Amino acid sequence: MTKDLFDKYIWLVDTIYRAGKITFEEINERWLRSRLSEGEDIPLRTFHNWRIAIEQVFDININCNRKGGYYYYIENADDMQKGGIRNWLLNTFAVNNLINESHHLKRRILFEEIPSGRKYLTPVIEAMRDGLELELYYQSYWYEDPSTYTLQPYCIKVFKQRWYVIGFCKERNNIRTFSLDRIQQLTTLDTKFIYSKDFDPEAYFADYFGIMIENKKLETIRIKVYGMHVQYIRALPLHRSQCEIETTVDYSIFEYRMKPTLDFRQELLSRGADVEVLAPLTFREEMIQSVEKMSSLYNKQ
Repeated sequence: MTKDLFDKYIWLVDTIYRAGKITFEEINERWLRSRLSEGEDIPLRTFHNWRIAIEQVFDININCNRKGGYYYYIENADDMQKGGIRNWLLNTFAVNNLINESHHLKRRILFEEIPSGRKYLTPVIEAMRDGLELELYYQSYWYEDPSTYTLQPYCIKVFKQRWYVIGFCKERNNIRTFSLDRIQQLTTLDTKFIYSKDFDPEAYFADYFGIMIENKKLETIRIKVYGMHVQYIRALPLHRSQCEIETTVDYSIFEYRMKPTLDFRQELLSRGADVEVLAPLTFREEMIQSVEKMSSLYNKQ
């Protein structure tokens, strides 16, 4: 699947989703106004082939109401608002499409780059769709030399401007996470695999912030947030378990039920003196050690 075809799938889903219900003729009219059309109509057979592919790739069903005019619509459209990659892709495409149609605004709208998605995202998604194993020639941050891994890709996740693929690694005999920007070479193998029904991507990351999976116990974490930073934490919760348990004029205390991993510790450290860890004590001590180490770097004579 080329990037151009991928964009066409997203365009079709976005068009039908925003319309609510729409005929094929109306879809084609909007298509001809799109930069993707290059002035050519959508053949009806191509349209139905796209519908099938969209269901396979994104698990989005485009149904047809044959009563009163053959209107097409997204089945369970309300589910599209629940987040995840489908909602992210649609939002991204909608903004990108608007910018492309407003050429005079292009230089006034700035985006953060996600470099790892450009080269390997499409073949990874295709392998997930087709149930095919991948061979990765991978350069880890932790080792000097690259290694070769055979991966059964289960899901993908974006975090901190990086795409990751998560799946069963045959060499490690467990679930592993690989950053796409650390892959030096990727080959799609002919070997088929069956996606494990016991693996739930959302449940896999439910107790964590970010991408790192650590063997830690589930904890009740409390942080005290000071000043205007309270508004930021309220607006963009750090974890789905976030709960504001105390509010004052000067600070608020937020509580989480999660595992205190390195990713979460780094996130809190990035917020400087506006955030203080109260509990558990072990996590607070880890934060203190990190702060003291940082302080020693700046206090060198």
